[in-house]
Order: sequence, then C-alpha cells, then structure tokens
Amino acid sequence: MDRLDRFWQRVSEGMALSQLWSQFRTDARSSYRLYSKDVDATRLAGVPRLRHVFDVVAQFFWAIILKLTPARRVLLLVALVLIILPSGGISWEGSAGHTSFNIEFHLWGGLLMFALLILEVGDRVVMKRDLQIAKEIQAWLLPAQPPQIPGLDVAFTTRPANTVAGDYYDVFARPAGGGASESFLIAIADVAGKSVPAAMLMATFQASLKTLSTTPGSLTELVGRMNQYACSNSQNGRRFTTAFIAEYAPATRTLTYVNAGHNNPILRRPTGAIERLQTGGVPLGIMPNAVYQSETVMLGAGDWLVIFTDGVVEAENNAQQEYGEERLMVMLHSGVALTPAMLLNTLMADLDRFTGDAPQHDDVTLMLVKCTG
Repeated sequence: MDRLDRFWQRVSEGMALSQLWSQFRTDARSSYRLYSKDVDATRLAGVPRLRHVFDVVAQFFWAIILKLTPARRVLLLVALVLIILPSGGISWEGSAGHTSFNIEFHLWGGLLMFALLILEVGDRVVMKRDLQIAKEIQAWLLPAQPPQIPGLDVAFTTRPANTVAGDYYDVFARPAGGGASESFLIAIADVAGKSVPAAMLMATFQASLKTLSTTPGSLTELVGRMNQYACSNSQNGRRFTTAFIAEYAPATRTLTYVNAGHNNPILRRPTGAIERLQTGGVPLGIMPNAVYQSETVMLGAGDWLVIFTDGVVEAENNAQQEYGEERLMVMLHSGVALTPAMLLNTLMADLDRFTGDAPQHDDVTLMLVKCTG
C-alpha cells in the first residue's frame, strides 16, 4: 500500500483530485481553443442537422491531424484504423514444428498510439526547456525592483498568459544633457499577440527604448523614432505595439506623457477626481510617419497613477464577465491609504478571486505610482 501511495504522489505531485480536475478542465479548454480556431461551426441554410454535425466533427479532426508532421499523421491514421477494426486479429501457423503468430489489431493500434504520444511528449519537453530559457532571459530584461525616485513610490508586476509574455514595463533614469536636471522614464507596452512572437518583439521594444532614450530630444521625438523602428519590424502593421511612455521630472514634479494607442491610465487626485491620460497617437508600428502629441500634468502629494494593459480589465471569469475598469477604480478608491506595493497585492488578489479557475487569455501587467510629496 505504501508503494502505491508513493506512486500516486509521484504521478499527481501531491495535488488533490479537485485540483487535478481543475487542471484538466483548464488544459481541455486551452486545447479546444487551439483547434477550434480552424473550425467553422456556421450551419448553412438547407444543410441537415446531422450532416452539419458530421462536417463540424470532420473539420475538428483535420484541425488536429494537420498540426502533426506528415509521418505522425500516417502513424495516427494507421493506429486509428487498427483500433476501430472489429475485435480479433490475423493468425498464422506455419508447418509442423514452426512458430505460430497472432497479430491483435487493437493491441498494435494502442502501441502505435503510445509511440505517437512518446514522440509528442518529447517535442513538448524540448519546447518547454527552450521556453524556460526564454522566460529567464525575459525576466532579465524586466526590472525586478523600481528605482528610487524622489517624491514617487512605484510598484509593478506582470503575469504572462503563457510561459513568455508580450507585455513590457520599465522605470529608469534618463540621462540628463545640456545641464538639464535628471528625469525618469516610465513605460508600459503591449505587443499584439502572445507567447514567443510577442516576446521577441517585446525584446526589440525594450532595446530600442533603452538605446533611443540616451539620445537628446523631447519625449514626442523619442516616441516618433521608436515608431519608425517598430514599423521596420511590424510585418506591415500586423505586429503593432500599444505603449504608454512618460517622463517624470522630480525637480518640477511634472509628468509628460505620450499614449500610443494604449489603455488610458488612471490619474486619481486626493479629492477622488479621476483624469484619464489619453493624449498621444496611434500604436507603434502601424504608420511610419505618424505624428505624436504629448501632454504634461502636475503631480502632487496623494496623487495616484494606475497604468495597466488590457489583460487586467479584460480578464474573464467562468461566466465570461470582464473584470472591467469600474471594479479597478473601486479597488483604487478603497486602497488610497495603502502603499503601492500593498495595493498592488490587494488588486492582484481581487483579480484572482474574480477570475477563479477560468483560463488566463492575455498577459496581465499593472503599475501603480503614488506621489508622496
């Protein structure tokens, strides 16, 4: 009995049955979304219901099989044929004194399916290892802790929908030139798409921002140069990037910002009044000659700035209800007495309670900035 318990603990990694069932449902939903993208379930006029069901099942079958390599497709088809054949097999007996053979269709079909499973698991292990390396590199690109900014308290977090993310955030000092006082850049960006392609473009965004921020010029000029660079890597606008980039000057307590098609950040004043920072232009990577505008706001003691990606407000629960900006603002109003780090933890916990065990569809990134005086 002890050996059986150890075996089960090793297989389940100590997870309870409810946790295993929840994980299975999450995996099943994710797989269904992957395959259903290639299925058109629209029923045409005049098509019998049974025929329509058969067509949808056939589409789903091809959506699965075409994601395999040609050799594995043949292996799967042979295995399925052997499994669905009537019970029995082929027997052969040689002459007296010779060995007889019995080929059981179902047994060999199951063995072929097991061989196919081993091949697919091997690919998954290699991919998982490569993605883990990519995750470590991406974590190195993002700041672990915000810098010390006079008059500001900053906290941020990110949660990728997959192993790697297309969201980017950063806060860093911008080199001062020509006797100008030191300033700090605050940035959040969201690359269209998810997983590896979005993560690769996120890395190019980070590199261009770090490099171009060292060159003299206004914030609008910086964003314009980043847009030109993004257009050269955006596949004719298909891989665009929404971004909010701001420059804070501690000496004057001014925040100059450009909103390039991003979710409008929330600026809460101590009176409870809400301002939305929306001045800017189109997302980066769509129009090479796009013109961007900037706006400057004064920050005072008690002001809160909430910057987020759409993965926060568009997070869904099992009833397909969105978290929404209204709930985000309620949490902000109720937590103004907290520090940004404490309110950030409170917000993420509330987001987890809202979504429950529903799958995460998009990367979640949230930055809180509080003006301390």
